[in-house]
Amino acid sequence: MEANAVEIPTRADIERAAAMIAGYIRRTPVLQLAIAGLGTITLKLEQLQHTASFKPRGAFFTALSAAERPSLLVAASGGNHGLAVAYVGRALGIPARIFLPLTAPHAKVSRLHSLGAQVEQHGERYADAFAASEESAASPGALAIHAYDAPGTVTGQGTMAREIEQQVPGVRAVAVAVGGGGLMGGTSAWFGDATELVAVEPEGSQTFRAATQAGRPVDITPRGLASDSLGASRIGALPFAAMQAAGTRSVVVGDAAVISARELLWRECRIAAEPGGAVALAAVLEKQVAVAPDGGTVVVVCGANTDPSDLPLA
Repeated sequence: MEANAVEIPTRADIERAAAMIAGYIRRTPVLQLAIAGLGTITLKLEQLQHTASFKPRGAFFTALSAAERPSLLVAASGGNHGLAVAYVGRALGIPARIFLPLTAPHAKVSRLHSLGAQVEQHGERYADAFAASEESAASPGALAIHAYDAPGTVTGQGTMAREIEQQVPGVRAVAVAVGGGGLMGGTSAWFGDATELVAVEPEGSQTFRAATQAGRPVDITPRGLASDSLGASRIGALPFAAMQAAGTRSVVVGDAAVISARELLWRECRIAAEPGGAVALAAVLEKQVAVAPDGGTVVVVCGANTDPSDLPLA
């Protein structure tokens, strides 16, 4: 899918998605956090969404907007998207088959089984799991729900940005972690170029930075601390087009900053974020995102599927 061939969701599309999924998802809260020496930011607590990440938004919209009720939901995932699709399947009474890499965290695999999904693991990366999923996705009655590069997914994820606009008067900037780009793509589609949008990536998984430099989505080899949730091998063409159209800025953070951000969330808010969920805050701590007055800088905490045992007790 080439960037110039995609149709970016409109605000009307996202409004329609919000109405359709309203009875199935949580309207997640916001929380102001004062950071010494920097100021006060607003956290969008999307880790409180069903399955502890933003992913059910796009998965529910894709399933509910299908032309015919599917008999099987199929997804490839590093973990969080699979959990969302499994949850959607259970909520709607549709079997789910989830494909994961062998490197997926045990906590996510166990949760998938508890949600009643059929789980298959293949290869070392998300791309390997995706390739393995294609045969099931092509079976009669199956609906493949892409983790990030599909109109239903991006449109559904854009409903989070709609909530932010309603919850934070005068929002000036929004920082979002990026893997395949679905959440940032939806956020960019909603806000456009009227708000400063910052796509934050860990140094080991720079899909947006690589695409920006090349002028198109290109393959990378994801690695590092947050690769279980942000480990796409390339950014989606649709999210990339939406992000380019909105003038979304690229920021890269180091693992040490991600660890510090994760510990800050736990120490100050008792939020046990997964590394990928703390990536956007890391950019604030590194002073790569300016803190606007009165909480006008919004930082999305996008996931909490993690083992909290390594967080400090104090």
